[in-house]
Amino acid sequence: MTAESFLDEVSFDADGLVPAIAQQHDSGEILMMAWMNRDALAETLATGRVCYWSRSRQALWRKGDTSGQTQRLVELRLDCDGDAILVRVDQTGVACHTGRRSCFFRVARDGRWETDLPVLQDPKALYGHSH
Repeated sequence: MTAESFLDEVSFDADGLVPAIAQQHDSGEILMMAWMNRDALAETLATGRVCYWSRSRQALWRKGDTSGQTQRLVELRLDCDGDAILVRVDQTGVACHTGRRSCFFRVARDGRWETDLPVLQDPKALYGHSH
């Protein structure tokens, strides 16, 4: 299978994007959700360093360029419909821009959201400004 035909198996949406869930490969911890376009997916496969598409910047987002908190690709999975990607990674440091290990740190309890993960790194130290 060529790289092009391999990528053709992915059902990108009307904006050319596919949701990508990042999961820590050894613990199963869900770290984050982001978007990939064809170029981000191709780069991730070619380099082994996870790359996403930033909708706000309209540019490729190489995880860790600003923060140093990189994701090394361990395994890539495509769901049954071809419209969602599971990126199994080896996460260096925190995955969330809030300085938490995972972006999924809020839990629904008694009709409100509770935070159950601590801030491990100050976002100002990671990015030079708060998010």
